[in-house]
Amino acid sequence: MAGRDVTADRLVRCGAAAGPLFVCVFLVEGARRPAYSPLRHPVSSLAFGPRGWVQVANFALAGTLYVAGAAGLALMPTARGGDRLGAATFAATGIGLLGSALFSTDPVSDYPPGTPDVPAGTLHNLSALPIFLGIPAGALAYAWRFHRRGEHAWALYSAAAGVSVPVAIGLASAGFSQSPHLVDFAGLLQRVAIVTGLGWLTAVSARALAATPRNARCSVGREGSGHRRAPVVVARVVSSRRGTDRPHR
Repeated sequence: MAGRDVTADRLVRCGAAAGPLFVCVFLVEGARRPAYSPLRHPVSSLAFGPRGWVQVANFALAGTLYVAGAAGLALMPTARGGDRLGAATFAATGIGLLGSALFSTDPVSDYPPGTPDVPAGTLHNLSALPIFLGIPAGALAYAWRFHRRGEHAWALYSAAAGVSVPVAIGLASAGFSQSPHLVDFAGLLQRVAIVTGLGWLTAVSARALAATPRNARCSVGREGSGHRRAPVVVARVVSSRRGTDRPHR
């Protein structure tokens, strides 16, 4: 079991690192691109141009790390936060990012310069659905679970993430579709959705890692010790009753 715990921890750490790494790469790459505006343009547009391989690799690496995190949560004991819900949410995000690496997006808002806004990235857009639908669904399910356990801070945080991600990505999609009131801020709105959703996944990973194997075993041990003492107490009571039932000579 100790070896399995170590493997699970390492895999969950991969999932925890995926979001911050992904965000840092696209922020740095977006700041370096001429004619690219993080306020207007989507993250996926960084896959265009001579340095497009950087963002493609960013999609692929983050997706692989999230799939590893899903495996870690599946291996981790329930007492430490491992479960099918978390594993499914991480896996959906990882698969979506890997699909985004395989399929290119549409040119949007005159980027790259000189390209028309024509629909060509249907498969890329479909790849984003497991991310921007899977994370809110998982966050809201976690919110209900935390609420039932009395962990109100985590319930509120998860509910806020579950609601804000689809709202932000919906507004961003309207902006990328050239809505006049949102087109100049569509990239910013998309980044709000990405940072919020991936940040929540990192927080869930950190929470699971904070529940150390030692604490989990101690908790189980305390519960088990009570069950082991019960037969001893019953045996003593039966023995005392037998002693009182003996006839006096």
